[in-house]
Amino acid sequence: MPMAPPPDFDTLTVADIARLADSDRLPPVERWHPDHCGDSEMRIARDGTWFHQGSPIGRAAMVRAFSRILRREPDGGYVLVTPVEKLDIVVEDAPFVAVEMKVEGEGRDATLAFRLNTGEMVTASADHPLRFAEHDDGPHPYVHVRGGLEALVTRALYYELAERALADAGESTASGPPGVWSAGTFFPLAPAE
Repeated sequence: MPMAPPPDFDTLTVADIARLADSDRLPPVERWHPDHCGDSEMRIARDGTWFHQGSPIGRAAMVRAFSRILRREPDGGYVLVTPVEKLDIVVEDAPFVAVEMKVEGEGRDATLAFRLNTGEMVTASADHPLRFAEHDDGPHPYVHVRGGLEALVTRALYYELAERALADAGESTASGPPGVWSAGTFFPLAPAE
């Protein structure tokens, strides 16, 4: 059965996004433990583009279907897993990219919701924390999606987060770095030490 296209992010409230995320029934990949079958010949580029045998996968529905059977292994590697096979997949940075952000509320009462390049939605919270990592080209924000899988937050959205953090500086911790609030949790923009 074909998957329905994701709803229009612009028309959703943060509450709608949370409800849709909670109702999204993902396959139970954490319960599937087939034998390793080899390499999928697939790669997820840093910009979120999925490739198979060196060619980009152009069908969004195909990418979404594969993203639902993606799992992070205890050794840090990534696999595509079904009840009968497990195949390695190369992930250059994070398997998802947060491409849109919706904000409701201000300061401590703010809630930040993200739409991923796969159409999936996630709200930053204690269960889906934002983290900031320092790389050679500057800080990179990530939001936890599920089971050790993260989404790289685009540079444009990072600038929006930084702008919010500076505007809310009075509401952050007294002596700590600036950060943003979402769903009652404070996320400092500085990388964890």
